[in-house]
Order: sequence, then C-alpha cells, then structure tokens
Amino acid sequence: MVREAINYSSYWRSTTFSATVEPTIYLLAFGFGFGSLVSVVAGYDYIEFIGTGIVATAVLFSSAFPAMFGTFVKYSFQRTYDGILAAPVDTEELVTGETLWIAIRAGVYGNVPMLIAMIFGLPPSWGMLLVPLIAFTAGFGWAGFGISIAGFANSFENFNYVVSAVLTPLFLVAGTFFPIDGLPEWAQVLAQFNPLYHCVELVRGAVFGFDGGVGEFFVHYGVIVLFGLITWRVGIYAMTKKLID
Repeated sequence: MVREAINYSSYWRSTTFSATVEPTIYLLAFGFGFGSLVSVVAGYDYIEFIGTGIVATAVLFSSAFPAMFGTFVKYSFQRTYDGILAAPVDTEELVTGETLWIAIRAGVYGNVPMLIAMIFGLPPSWGMLLVPLIAFTAGFGWAGFGISIAGFANSFENFNYVVSAVLTPLFLVAGTFFPIDGLPEWAQVLAQFNPLYHCVELVRGAVFGFDGGVGEFFVHYGVIVLFGLITWRVGIYAMTKKLID
C-alpha cells in the first residue's frame, strides 16, 4: 500500500478526474434532464433520489475498472508483481494490499456525487457520515471482483464480455436511476443478488433513514461484506494461479 500511495502522488489528478467527473455528469444529466420531466420519485425529489443512488456508480467506476485494467497491466506489461513477489511477500498479501488501496480510494471518491447533490438541494443529515464506510466496503468487493477478472483474463479483449454482460446490467438494475419496484418480479428478485443495489439502498437509507430500522441496514451491509469476502478470496486464488502456478 505504501508503494501504491507513493505512485499515486504522481497521477492522482487524472485518476481523481476520471473517477469523479463521469458519475457527476450522470448526476447532472439525469438530475436536471430527466428531473425536469419527473420531479418526484419514490417520495423523493429526483435530484435527491439520484444524488444518493449515483454514489454506487462512483464506487463502481473507481474500484472495479481500475482493479481490472490496473492489475492486468501490472502483471502483463509492467511486471510489477514479479518484483514484489521477489521480496518475502505472498499473493494473499499482494492482493489484500491492492484491494484495500482501491477500496480506500473508492471510499473517498464515492462521496463526490453526494456532495455535489448537496449543492443542488440534497439536505445534509448525520447518516451521511456512514457513506464513506459504505463506499469503502462496497469498493473492497468491487476491487476484489476486478482483480479476480484480471486474474482469469488472457487479454484486454476479455474485459469486453464482463463490462457488457455483467457490469452494465448490474449498473442499470441497481435502483440508481429508477426504483426497481416497477421492474418485472423476476428482475426484482435478481436485483437482490446485485451488490450495487444493496449499496444504493444503504446510501439512500443512511441519508433519508431506513424504513426497516437498524435491521435493514445490517441486512444490506451484510450482503456487501459477504460480496467483499468472496471476491477477495477469489482474487487471491486467481492471482495465485496467474503468478505462481
């Protein structure tokens, strides 16, 4: 992580720009574009609805994509991991360090859309203090997911299948832009297995309050913790196969 932090000081501007501007564009485009047609969604002003939901998008963009592409570049082209593994470090420590570093960044970047939404009317609340923790935990899971995909991939072209067939559908049925209540029942059931959906519900609940009380928080948070543990272990397995076996 220290090595990553030192390297990060040389490219933080471009990384911060790409990780925060795109979700912010979604926020402004949908918030003011679609929001001019639909003022209230699920009982919230649309800018408030999407300003909380888009946090999950910022977490996804700042964790899964850097983990996929960054990991692949480091072991295929830069040979960074060969140098690290020459020291007394194993792949579990390597993957854990990479995952934690990306999760920390996601925990910071994920807050940007919400802060911008506050400028446009999202009322502050004490529950917002939970959002960095939520973004970090979700970012940990998506970082592990990206590292796992990179570990199993043989080329950059393999990422196209994951982005088109996995990430895009998950992105669209997470409840970010519209409530999933209006979807067919089978889609609502599938959404329960979508970690992005639980991240959206956590952020929205932290800001506006959980209808189901504290228990609802722990259910959603438990899902993204479980997602993180699974992808972390899979990432370790995939990178061990890639780098050692």
